[in-house]
Amino acid sequence: MDCQKIIRTLKHKDFIKVANDGKWFENGAAIYAKEIKENIFLLFIILKDIDIDNIQALIAHFDCFNSIGSKKPEQIMFHLSIKDKDDLHYFEQYLKASAN
Repeated sequence: MDCQKIIRTLKHKDFIKVANDGKWFENGAAIYAKEIKENIFLLFIILKDIDIDNIQALIAHFDCFNSIGSKKPEQIMFHLSIKDKDDLHYFEQYLKASAN
């Protein structure tokens, strides 16, 4: 799965692109976030070289939506480095299991 397809999918699934103003994420990283519970967010971080080896998925607690991209999360509950299609499949299965 290519990075542009992932970005189109994120936008279609109501993820919001967040400004990367802080030092926690690499300079130039694109951050897409969606609140899944109160102050718990699902994030996809795509590093500037847009290589599939450089996509991270996180479920993290932030004090508010506006602190994403400017502050470190208060807690990271899940982290996945996406390196191939199987990683996306495993992440999808994790989300389905956690919704039940």
